[in-house]
Amino acid sequence: MEDQQLFDTMCESLYTAVISDTLDQLGFRNQVMREDINPIVSDWVVAGRAKTVLSVDVHYVSDDPYGKEIEAVDSVKPGEIVIGCTNESRQNGLWGELLSTASKMRGARGAIVDGLIRDTKKIVELGFPVFATGTKPVDSQGRGKVIEYDVPVLCGGVMVYPGDVIFGDRDGVVVIPSARVREVFDIALDKATRENHTRDELLEGRTLREVYDKYGVL
Repeated sequence: MEDQQLFDTMCESLYTAVISDTLDQLGFRNQVMREDINPIVSDWVVAGRAKTVLSVDVHYVSDDPYGKEIEAVDSVKPGEIVIGCTNESRQNGLWGELLSTASKMRGARGAIVDGLIRDTKKIVELGFPVFATGTKPVDSQGRGKVIEYDVPVLCGGVMVYPGDVIFGDRDGVVVIPSARVREVFDIALDKATRENHTRDELLEGRTLREVYDKYGVL
């Protein structure tokens, strides 16, 4: 299955809880980002490959404050999700409308920012899924600087490697190690199917014990 089809199917059929459960089952128990990273539109669902971007707080305006940031966004590939690691900055508005627009036109599927963003009205109008810890209408110039991209980053408390698969919805963001993506997808899809049958039979009046013994999910 090609990435595009895989990501579309994930968005249509899966959700963070069932993916998290699957990762737990496989022994990956720290793959869910912190609970304060949320979509700015609650019904946005996103899946794609991690395009990692690392920024740090600064307290001066450098000669080329946006150089690495522009380079990173211009190197985005179709099917990627920009992972903006700010080291939990509270002063830097890393992401906004223009970066969202540029990323979308490069084929990105969304952005996950472990930090603050701005221009949310324009981002919503653009229809580009962005997750963040909050909003702050400040420019990054003189406050934060992208220093590297396509490197491992700690985002939301989870190590994210370039090419990992990211899945996010209103419940949070899950990171799937790139080497286990297909295995996680197959197990999660089976579990989601069993959960659907469980819900249907509960609505028919069967007891939780009956349907748990039958389908083995809760």
